[in-house]
Amino acid sequence: MDTILHGHSNRRKSALIGGTALIILALVAFFSYGFVHENLVLQGDATATFNNLKSSNTLFKSEIFGWVIILITDIIVTWAFYTFLEPINRSLALLAAWLRLTYTTILGIAILNLVFVLLLSNGTGNFSFNIDQLQAHVMLFLNSFETIWAIGLIIFGGHLMVIGYIVFKSSEIPKVISTLLLLAAIGYITINVFIAFFSQYDEVISILKLIFNVPMILGELGFGIWLLIRGGKISKAL
Repeated sequence: MDTILHGHSNRRKSALIGGTALIILALVAFFSYGFVHENLVLQGDATATFNNLKSSNTLFKSEIFGWVIILITDIIVTWAFYTFLEPINRSLALLAAWLRLTYTTILGIAILNLVFVLLLSNGTGNFSFNIDQLQAHVMLFLNSFETIWAIGLIIFGGHLMVIGYIVFKSSEIPKVISTLLLLAAIGYITINVFIAFFSQYDEVISILKLIFNVPMILGELGFGIWLLIRGGKISKAL
């Protein structure tokens, strides 16, 4: 009985840590990408983007700092998910962990492009570029960030696919969560394949985002909220 209680205690701790980290991650991602990046970076307008970055240098630095927090919380979530799901299916939980760590590594590479943008936009370093070349380099690194991150999100979609399957096989987690996770996985994979390799199909990407937007938001976040409220709690029958 003590061993069972200890196992439940560890799962409850990992559920609380994972759920908290997921909510922090979602809030910071909304700030860094949904607010700062979307407002400062204007696709197809290098001059306006460059001017935005120069005039809002501190805000752009806060975006990069946000991405660092996201990297850290992603690693925490990886550990928490593995610890919580390992009793259900150890092999698949390990596969999911490796997929998320791979995504996090790719995201780290993508973030380096934002650091290069920061150096270019605030004039750090001795760059022998005229203003047009400087703006072109800024847009190149911003586009590289988007493309590399999109490639990472394809792998992230694979991670969610595995998590969704494990959750589906679990008797304690509501099936609606596994459904949202699996739909989110399909959305991440499909949308980011188009962004990374078929970016010219803007209308298709917009339609896919419209279709999958809700499960992509609610999938992992819903799982995180469930982990906080119910994850790892000892049933009354025990």
